[in-house]
Amino acid sequence: MKKLILMLFLVLGSLTIHAQELTWQTDINKAMEISKKSKKPLMLFFTGSDWCGWCIRLQKEVLKTPEFAKWAKDNVVLVELDFPRRTAQQPEIQKQNMELQQALGVRGYPTVWFVNATKKDGKINLEQLGSTGYVAGGPTPWLDGANKILAPKKS
Repeated sequence: MKKLILMLFLVLGSLTIHAQELTWQTDINKAMEISKKSKKPLMLFFTGSDWCGWCIRLQKEVLKTPEFAKWAKDNVVLVELDFPRRTAQQPEIQKQNMELQQALGVRGYPTVWFVNATKKDGKINLEQLGSTGYVAGGPTPWLDGANKILAPKKS
């Protein structure tokens, strides 16, 4: 009986965790397609996933919470632009991330940009809506700031 209860607990726990998982795109072109279909802006998360303490803290305190997951599904297309030091990365992703970092003038991590992206003549055009970074206090203050950035741009 104890094994059955333990097994049930583990299964339900994994379903809850799975339900909270979000899809983070790493290919800007694919993210732009999703954005165009859904009519949602892109949320570009510039991070150093395996070395940046503030990035890891933002992930833990905000980006991996149920509140953020619900908000993100309703408001944005998520794009992770990672600059790892110890984790191997495909050269085309490295190049893409560097180009976007330069285009938006990102100088530190974590930086989160909200943009509308379009492609014209094979070139990506970014309409900057606003940016943020780590905000202390958990998901509520961070989401309040994100909503203020997106508010004038919602139709």
